Amino acid sequence: MLKERAMDLVTQTTILPLLFGCLGIFSLFRLLQRTRSKAYLRNAVVVVTGATSGLGKECARVFHAAGAKVVLCGRNVKALEEFTRELADSSSSQTHQPCVVTFDLADPGAIAPAAAEILQCFGYVDILINNAGISYRGAISDTIVDVDRKVMEINYFGPVALTKALLPSMVERKRGHIVAISSIQGKISIPFRSAYAASKHATQAFFDCLRAEMKDSDIEVTVISPGYIHTNLSVNAVTADGSRYGALDKNTAQGRSAVEVAQDIFDAVGKKKKDVLLTDFLPTMAVYIRTLAPRLFFRIMASRARKERKSKNS
Repeated sequence: MLKERAMDLVTQTTILPLLFGCLGIFSLFRLLQRTRSKAYLRNAVVVVTGATSGLGKECARVFHAAGAKVVLCGRNVKALEEFTRELADSSSSQTHQPCVVTFDLADPGAIAPAAAEILQCFGYVDILINNAGISYRGAISDTIVDVDRKVMEINYFGPVALTKALLPSMVERKRGHIVAISSIQGKISIPFRSAYAASKHATQAFFDCLRAEMKDSDIEVTVISPGYIHTNLSVNAVTADGSRYGALDKNTAQGRSAVEVAQDIFDAVGKKKKDVLLTDFLPTMAVYIRTLAPRLFFRIMASRARKERKSKNS
């Protein structure tokens, strides 16, 4: 009886206050983290490529709403102008008029002039979000090399060229943040996505190297690797012969909303995270299985390839 009373006394006088104190410190830490994140992003000049649709559009929207000075980049002049008007209609006293720069990432000659135009918008760039990209569907044995080159040009060489064009101004200011929207397929490869997975693996490697090299220049680098997102990425995907895929995949249709993923990207950038997986449990586990049990991973992928091939032939 005395022991029970003593334990109750210890709980009431020591453990509970300690627990509540820890919760209070944690809550204060989270509040300070959110405050610092908002301050980091407010009034920052944020460049978003592929800003006319899907994830890029939602990223631009969430950064604009947070008070960032957004530079919208894309190929479609009309779509960019319409989105600019849409953002202007939803503007408040804390938001800024977006700037628009039109160019095609697939055109190597367009990158340097586009970077110069981007810098003219607000005089500098704080955050570059390399979002624009293209997907691919097809068998390796059927795919012409021009398709592999096209996917690499848009998903890898274009973002790399734009990053290199804007990087010197960031290094000079000793301030900047490069964000690469990669994919879970930059961590693991799945059948009939070879060109896309290859471009995303290259993206992961390049920006990992950039992060290390830019550490002493105070340039942040964040690689975001989402899973399936409910956008038109699969609809606009290129196929083995270079034609448009034109269909919404089942997995893509069941993917997360672009609005949710954009908010996660916003939070990750605000917290200056280095490498972020935005996937469900199974894809995340697949990354670890690929590393820790590669033979099992290879069998799983071979089985997936057989099933997908059988489904296409039936």
